Amino acid sequence: MLATYAVHVEDSRGRRYPEAKHPYRDDFQRDRDRIVHARAFRRLENKTQVFTRRYSDHFRNRLTHTIEVAQISRTIAGALHLNSDLVEALALVHDIGHPPFGHSGETALDKCMQRFGERFDHNLHALRIVEEFEARYADFPGLNLTFEVREGIIKHSHDYKEAEYPQLGEYLLNQRPPLEAQLIDLTDEIAYNTADLDDGYEAKLLKLADIRASVGIFENFYCEVEKQYPTVRERLKFNEALKRMINRFVTNLIETTLQRVAESGVRSVEDVRNLHERIAAFSPEVDRERREAKEFLYRYMYFSDSLRGQKADGEKIVADLFEHWVQNPGDLPRSYQVQISDGVASLPRIICDYIAGMTDNYILDQHKKLIRRDLPR
Repeated sequence: MLATYAVHVEDSRGRRYPEAKHPYRDDFQRDRDRIVHARAFRRLENKTQVFTRRYSDHFRNRLTHTIEVAQISRTIAGALHLNSDLVEALALVHDIGHPPFGHSGETALDKCMQRFGERFDHNLHALRIVEEFEARYADFPGLNLTFEVREGIIKHSHDYKEAEYPQLGEYLLNQRPPLEAQLIDLTDEIAYNTADLDDGYEAKLLKLADIRASVGIFENFYCEVEKQYPTVRERLKFNEALKRMINRFVTNLIETTLQRVAESGVRSVEDVRNLHERIAAFSPEVDRERREAKEFLYRYMYFSDSLRGQKADGEKIVADLFEHWVQNPGDLPRSYQVQISDGVASLPRIICDYIAGMTDNYILDQHKKLIRRDLPR
């Protein structure tokens, strides 16, 4: 039974291009399946999350991170009596617009576009992927996803202002997104804050002593684990403490959101939309713990000396290729040259779209071929 404030699929605002109903799957289930079968989704397997494959094949990539976000999101959606199919679709699509080389690739692309008075935003790019770039169906362009999934792509992590983004006016920018979309940014943080601690420790970039000294929530659980399992090896104690950390974040998000739902008095999706703030949230105490873990990762890992070279290489590769194609658009694939001649978009935007869709391996091959530099993988 769904809550009255959940999105009910029969109340969906529908698809841009009307379609007949499927006999066995509802519209949100079909959206989920279309995302999973999309080429852009498959490419996530070869896009950096934090570590490139020069470290190890065991670390998360964009695809495995996405699967973890979907698993956490479904658990929370079920406990809140939200529409789990919509939540899963949003979790699976939330990173589909990311370029190669993780956040360093995104930073580099945005800098390149700013030179031409434009920007790169992975949420807006994700919308264009599902609306335009995916070509799988004879009856319509893109994936023809429901309004609720397209809205969630835009609004799950950011509130856009209609005055600044008039092209997004159909997505009710003056209203909050449904709870199903509000969850995704928070479950994304649960997933990467804990997974990046795991991968950083496995990579030996993070020391257990530093984690314990700086991340209070982890230290509390590690002390519990040491008392309960005094003889097991360190790695298993680490795993157990991390598991309890995830459980605390998930449980608190469920309980705090339920409390805020009750206090707000919302009874419908429209009630949720018309509130002045989002309802899904951690408690103040757990939010402080979340921020502490995130700040530790930024200080000790994301901006560490160990990853600085990897990030710099990624940014340079993106910038080199962007500049090359600005100066030599004839080197672009034929399909992109057709877009230039047809005036589909500006040359910088077309180049940006091409680079953003690349995997790490493909962009390295292009850089080696066109820039004549053979950077280590």
